[in-house]
Amino acid sequence: RKVFWRGAVEPFMMELPTYRLPDPKSVAFNLWLRAKIFINRAGRIILPLVILLWVLATFPYPPENATLPDIDYSFAGMIGRALEPIFAPIGFNWQMVIALIPGMAAREVAVAALGTTYAIADAENATGLLASTLSAQWSLATALSFLAWYIFAPQCVATLGVVKRETNSTKWTWIMIGYMFGLAYLASFVTYHVAAALGGG
Repeated sequence: RKVFWRGAVEPFMMELPTYRLPDPKSVAFNLWLRAKIFINRAGRIILPLVILLWVLATFPYPPENATLPDIDYSFAGMIGRALEPIFAPIGFNWQMVIALIPGMAAREVAVAALGTTYAIADAENATGLLASTLSAQWSLATALSFLAWYIFAPQCVATLGVVKRETNSTKWTWIMIGYMFGLAYLASFVTYHVAAALGGG
């Protein structure tokens, strides 16, 4: 309001309905509806993205005399290493960069993506194995930086679509995307360097 919509402040009024005890039928129906929406989204978005990431992380196969993990020779490894210099100042390695890409569709995908890039099968259920792997690979500063990124970055393409529809403006949608990514990068940068300075690096 101080930058784009200056002027007199108009009063905000919102009428609230009368509070009543929830109807068990209504609660059960809404729970089922939300579960159905999530399963539908998981089937249409999360599963295809995990499969795509698996393909990128699997092909091409490593050469016969390969000394590095298989994913280092894959398309995903190439993409991650190409983008790594951009994210290195906030403590992200190339495996984390790969996980950010499918995470744009839904932040739930990030866990499965990390499991794929670190070659952990069924990462969403094998949380102990994933946690031990990440604790060995990441510093505390890196982990905190990753959390700071997910607080501010836009991590749901569907939400961006709603913003475009509600504002009826491509310009404001891109402005929102830009400032959220910028804020996420700044927050991760500050978090990483402060944590590292305090001994978490």
